[in-house]
Amino acid sequence: MSIPTPLTLQMLARQSLLRNEDVAISSLEEMPNVLFPALFKEAFEGRQTKLVKETVATWPLPCLPVGALMNTQSLETFQAVLDGVDMRLTRKFHPRRTKLQVLDLRNAHHAFWNIWAGAEESSCSAENWEEKQVVKVLPRYALRRQRVKVIVELCIWSCLDETQAYFLKWAQQRKGSLHFCCTQMTIWELPLRVLKEILNVFNPQHITELELNTEWNLSDLAHFAAYFGKMINLQKVFLAPLHKMTLSNSTETRDRETKCIKKFISQFSKFNCLQHLCMFCVHFLRDHMNQVLGCLMTPLETLSITYYLISQKDLDSLSRSQSLFQLKHLDLRGVVLCDLDIMPLRGLLEKVADTLETLDLQWCRMTDSQLYALLPALRHCCQLTMVNFYSNNFSMHILKDLLQHTINWSRINVEQYPAPLECYDDSAQVSVERFALLCPELMDTLRAIRQPKSISFATDTCQRCGECCVYHNGSRLCCCWQ
Repeated sequence: MSIPTPLTLQMLARQSLLRNEDVAISSLEEMPNVLFPALFKEAFEGRQTKLVKETVATWPLPCLPVGALMNTQSLETFQAVLDGVDMRLTRKFHPRRTKLQVLDLRNAHHAFWNIWAGAEESSCSAENWEEKQVVKVLPRYALRRQRVKVIVELCIWSCLDETQAYFLKWAQQRKGSLHFCCTQMTIWELPLRVLKEILNVFNPQHITELELNTEWNLSDLAHFAAYFGKMINLQKVFLAPLHKMTLSNSTETRDRETKCIKKFISQFSKFNCLQHLCMFCVHFLRDHMNQVLGCLMTPLETLSITYYLISQKDLDSLSRSQSLFQLKHLDLRGVVLCDLDIMPLRGLLEKVADTLETLDLQWCRMTDSQLYALLPALRHCCQLTMVNFYSNNFSMHILKDLLQHTINWSRINVEQYPAPLECYDDSAQVSVERFALLCPELMDTLRAIRQPKSISFATDTCQRCGECCVYHNGSRLCCCWQ
């Protein structure tokens, strides 16, 4: 029979305070710092809004990372947090020990609550951790400022939910009294005028990650360019389709569209920290990829250009761009290469052979001759941990050749290859018998030179059931064959 651990005096005191909000509120000015985090967390999760508000107003630590607690919060509880900040702004008398400098609304710093929960007997170590964390999220020059900094990550749709709408209205009304900072911004189907209003509150210079999923036309994109160029600390950019883009046969219209594209592209020259550039279906950049890559000021770690109608001019730019020669991740998924000269891609792979860790060439529809041209470069990519060659048109012979060129891939964890062309019959249907015979043979070819960790061979997607046949430690057939 186990004996329950007895409650400490501080736990008993906290429980007593939570049962009587008025007593708890009157005790906040004299309460030891070590009690605040646990008291706030339980009041927040218990939706004791009056106590939440007062605790925020008297918070004695530099940072309050309330975002880590907001997965299940009610709007009323969230309003209580903001009301506590308002109370600090309007209060004529500020307690000496009140040190709140950062209200962090991001889903981060979960360790803060765990450390403080176990720090009731050792408040010193927890306070030291807290001081270190606030320096990480707040520049040193900002630590000297009087205004509280509110840090958020925004994912905004055209229809805001109740909590977002309340917060953004609150922020707009207090932008002169508080310092608002958005580190990650995701935009979905948002009118440009609304985005401009948001960026007037949240300084674009603080955004380090931007995801833009829009239905803008090229004129809208050009107007956005001025705000885009102010995001000088961007580290990661994800651009998705411009569904409303229409190309005209009119020379005047084409010239105007080209000017819009160039205005947007020119902003990339202002990003001094960009490391990850991801683009999905950005067909408006066709024949302009050399300009995008040529503008970049720093070496990229990630280049992802997926489901894009690439031109030979675009492909040629890959091997010439100095910003790509330290790549760790290259993703060209869905970029059809079968009709293009593949040698520029070979040139790029040769230059990043010592740094490249992941390579995704799924749905590129490459042929035997193209893969054969890449083999010398692939052989020297000794840092690879993941490759994906699904949905390319390779024969049994070239696949064996590829596997024999992977002897230097000692760090590889995940390998995904297409089933050989010989697995299909004359009507392009999968032959289960050939699939079950040829895939193990390829596996044996690889095992003769090294031991794979996770390897699979897959057919194209079945047109009837939408699934693939996959060989991975045995055959898993699509629904049509089960």
